[in-house]
Amino acid sequence: MSIQPCALPENLLFIAGEWRKGRGAPIESRFSADGSLNRVIDGASREDGIAAIEAAVKAQADPAWRALKPHERARFLYRIADGIDANAGRIAWIQSRDTGKTLRETAALAASAAGTFRYFGAVCETTDSDMTAQRGDALTLSLHEPLGVIAAITPWNSPIASDAQKVAPALAAGNAVILKPASWSPLVALELARIIEESGLPKGLFSVLPGSGAEIGNLLVEHPSIAKVSFTGGTATGRRIAMKAAEKLMPVSLELGGKSPTIVFEDCDMDLAIAGILFGIFSSSGQSCIAGSRLFVQRSIYDAFVARLVEATERLVTGHPHDAATQVAPLVHPDHRASVEGFVARAVADGGQVLTGGRRPDDPALAGGAYYLPTIIAGLGNDAELCREEVFGPVLAVLPFDDEADVIAKGNDNQYGLACGIWTRDFPKGWRVARAIQAGTVWINTYKQFSISTPFGGDKESGMGREKGRAGMLAYTRQKSLYQDLSGQPHPWARWPGA
Repeated sequence: MSIQPCALPENLLFIAGEWRKGRGAPIESRFSADGSLNRVIDGASREDGIAAIEAAVKAQADPAWRALKPHERARFLYRIADGIDANAGRIAWIQSRDTGKTLRETAALAASAAGTFRYFGAVCETTDSDMTAQRGDALTLSLHEPLGVIAAITPWNSPIASDAQKVAPALAAGNAVILKPASWSPLVALELARIIEESGLPKGLFSVLPGSGAEIGNLLVEHPSIAKVSFTGGTATGRRIAMKAAEKLMPVSLELGGKSPTIVFEDCDMDLAIAGILFGIFSSSGQSCIAGSRLFVQRSIYDAFVARLVEATERLVTGHPHDAATQVAPLVHPDHRASVEGFVARAVADGGQVLTGGRRPDDPALAGGAYYLPTIIAGLGNDAELCREEVFGPVLAVLPFDDEADVIAKGNDNQYGLACGIWTRDFPKGWRVARAIQAGTVWINTYKQFSISTPFGGDKESGMGREKGRAGMLAYTRQKSLYQDLSGQPHPWARWPGA
């Protein structure tokens, strides 16, 4: 794939199928590698949001969309997938500028987004209604119908992939979608809007509303015409959305925070485990909900393993996101780096020992960016703030454990339940621990491997509902039961005397 500098999206929003200037507060997008300005866009206002919702309601109810057969609707998703593939280099460049991610990662995210639209196109045209077992003189069917207008609220850390995981199944199910991207990374969603427009999707079915959570987010959650909210982001915000949704009796999907344990048993393949742990916590600069940020190492190998892990961490390359050698790029924003630094400072105050990192890099060429070195901290208990709260940065807490029962208890002793990694050569043991850990996804001898065909989501305060997989499309539908009488006879209750 050729990735070259390109023009960034103009200062226009895609509202109700038209490109227009937003009437809300300005939003700055900056390149976190050096602080340079990408673009200032005028965000969406409440009036823009209402216009998008009204257009979406009308477009979703129009027979031109609602009456399409599944294979006809799927063609739009295939066209969008082809459009993403054709513009993958441009998307990768824009997302790198918008988030500070390496071009290697943003190229992979663009490919993932295309695959997501293509997969849900296939799901759309191959998902059957069910003929249920006949229990009387009626033909009984179970059908799935679209909900209506979906609000998709996505995070800043992997926007194109997160956008696709919500927009594709919602469209496949026959809904209209209003996408609210994060204010720190609004540009790639506007590029997706351009590609969706070029696919020929009927006007009004898709809008992009960059704007504040207080204005646009609240409008989307509270408006009576929004049938469902799908949100990925922080747990505190997710809880507020769930409370507002409960007042409307509106379904929600919430993919929230994580503090995922990674468990290393004494019988592990050390090389395999170290490579997986490094990738699990330091790729994406730790800005991942599934980051393996709590590392439990069996006490018998703790000292030797941690020493090797520290040595391997110090060999990672922290650098400019457009340098092919870079493994750890800048954080998304200086304010976010300040948050990460605060966690580390408090961990040290709690008695934590910084084994490596814990500071900004010394390289003067990186001084203008939001860089932070990969960090490993030991000496804390599982009840320390660093071991309980989501840092969302390249910071790993390491702790010893004694045996299987001990690590299961410690791994589960957290409010989150998103993911877990297990490293062992003992298959039955890995299976037992995987079943015992409270998490939506568990990897054994690997980490951060994904398939669009496999459901993803969290337990406990990591959220509710699942994305991906065939059920990921049905999550944007309501189920209806149909009964067709086969007897041709009046119901016996209605018979009158003498009949």
